Amino acid sequence: MGKLVNSISELQNFQEYADLHWSGTFEDYLDIVRRNPKVTRTAYQRLYDMIIGWGTEELIDTKKKIVHYNFFDDPMNNGREAVFGLDIPLMRLVNVLKSAALGYGTEKRVILLHGPVGSAKSTIARMLKRGVEQYSRTVDGALYTFEWHVPEELKMITGGETIFPSPMNEEPLRLVPSEWREEAFRKLELKVGGEPLRVEGDLDPASRLIFRALMEHYKGDWSRVMEHIKVKRLLLSEKDRVGVGTFQPKDEKNQDSTELTGDINYRKIAAFGSDSDPRAFNFDGEFNIANRGIIEFIEVLKLDVAFLYDLLGASQERKIKPKKFPQTDIDEVIIGHTNEAEYKKLLNNEFMEALRDRTIKIDIPYITRFKDEVKIYKKDFSNEKVRGKHIAPHTIEMAAMWAILSRLEEPKKHDLSLIQKLKLYDGKTLPGYTQDNVKELRKESEREGMDGVSPRYIQDKISNALVSERSATSINPFMVLNELEGGLKQHSLITNDEVRKRYRDLLAVVKQEYEEIVKNEVQRAISADEDAIKRLCANYIDNVKAYTQKEKVKNPYTGQDEEPDERLMRAIEEKIDIPESRKDDFRREIMNYIGALAVEGKQFQYSTNERLHRALEQKLFEDQKDSIKLTSLVSNVIDKETQEKIEIVKQRMIRNFGYNDESATDVLNYVASIFARGDVKR
Repeated sequence: MGKLVNSISELQNFQEYADLHWSGTFEDYLDIVRRNPKVTRTAYQRLYDMIIGWGTEELIDTKKKIVHYNFFDDPMNNGREAVFGLDIPLMRLVNVLKSAALGYGTEKRVILLHGPVGSAKSTIARMLKRGVEQYSRTVDGALYTFEWHVPEELKMITGGETIFPSPMNEEPLRLVPSEWREEAFRKLELKVGGEPLRVEGDLDPASRLIFRALMEHYKGDWSRVMEHIKVKRLLLSEKDRVGVGTFQPKDEKNQDSTELTGDINYRKIAAFGSDSDPRAFNFDGEFNIANRGIIEFIEVLKLDVAFLYDLLGASQERKIKPKKFPQTDIDEVIIGHTNEAEYKKLLNNEFMEALRDRTIKIDIPYITRFKDEVKIYKKDFSNEKVRGKHIAPHTIEMAAMWAILSRLEEPKKHDLSLIQKLKLYDGKTLPGYTQDNVKELRKESEREGMDGVSPRYIQDKISNALVSERSATSINPFMVLNELEGGLKQHSLITNDEVRKRYRDLLAVVKQEYEEIVKNEVQRAISADEDAIKRLCANYIDNVKAYTQKEKVKNPYTGQDEEPDERLMRAIEEKIDIPESRKDDFRREIMNYIGALAVEGKQFQYSTNERLHRALEQKLFEDQKDSIKLTSLVSNVIDKETQEKIEIVKQRMIRNFGYNDESATDVLNYVASIFARGDVKR
């Protein structure tokens, strides 16, 4: 063997290969079951255990405990298909799987993921399939099946083959006749969690025929029949069509129910003389091959009625009906997904009542939390992944903000804007709004997340901006927002001019928000002194505390007790439009907020209170702005000293906020033009 081949072969783990391809006698398998009865788990039990095996985290969102399942971070694939912002729908899904694993009835239902296009339904199903594949290769997820081994003189029983694999990869303990199982498992002391082991179901038609023929040959001696059984490790694989199935409806003329339950092998009919001999049947339909694992139905509600009958039996009775054969037991998770239009058809179709009754619908909405939406695009469009062009700060964030705004319902409270609602959902604080208010906002929004712009549309438009020739080295938020607006005319899912106008109006809201962000960013780059902000904040809080409690403030320099500095407090509060008549309310709100944090054992951080943070920065900027004439950028008349100061600000933009030279220059010019027209907000 050559050196190159040897260098590759050194990567092979022979012990792992041996473990994954273990085989032994039925006696050996009974010993494995005695030591580790988990190998006999049902498909639902294995799927649930697989998800839990990746670990969980407890989160608190608006006073509600949420369980985050690490599995949906896609640890198997380095987070490439991680699902963000869907913790509550995923909790509902895992609870259904848990109930099914415990045998509480949901194992007899079709799990239907329902939501708008692009809401991660397919991704969730794909991750579950990949998860059970990987789990079957681990020690915890090991499962086994069997094959028949017969000598030459008995091969007519198996159809001319000396080795006949179980066509549906069945659990080997199904070879123990059902009427013996309870007593046999008790005698062998086979238990799961202290309870007697239970194995449901019977053999598939082909294995049942071979079993009966061998029992007849050995005059009912079951132990002799088991000598022809070889048990082997079962590795689930969608590509190999073992334990993982996927069914996608075709057009109505080409739909054939044998794709689900298998079909006759016409080549073997001559050997057996009948098309009802199970050895002349290919148990290779999607239900057959998905046995012991999971089957995914893509766009399940587009199935022809003939398929739906198969689906009803498979879900409720856990049985399928292959052509010309008795009902056959299956053990598999049935999960489908559909969009809202198809689901509405189901609700309006009285003939589909049986399917509705056997379906557990789990809504998978669009994300409504801003920071989670940003994570979706950062996966594909980070500066580390995109080569050749720099993505200016806030570019992805502004696109994500527009997507979230399109999905939110207008708040019923007239003093709350949509952008403020977005910030509340994102965990920010606003005066007069508590976590209870946020819970109320969510409850009153009946369809939030079920309408709006798909992440796919955003991804497409960011891609368009990246390949555009409008910028040499970078793309900025305006380029992406222009792409988003331009695409609305041709957007295939927007058929209503009113909706199109609403989306355009929301783009204007996002542009205004971006303007405020970059003005603040330039202000911070000019002041650029975090310690100074902290000192200013501490001074303000000391004075507010003294004012609200009718106390005096100790002057740190003179040591004298003095009245609270009203001039300082008003200078900060005026930056965020707190009128004189409301100053007392605002100051009490600040102190109440600090007190609430203290009760929870948390320390006050000015950065968590957005309005106060902005006021402090603007006050510091006002104190320092005269040292730099930014508006001189617009006039192009810049003296050397001013140019040096502007260059320092630009370098701070690059160093502190992630701009490159081109995008930093663009932002400074843009903000300078705002300052020049006197549009600096307070």
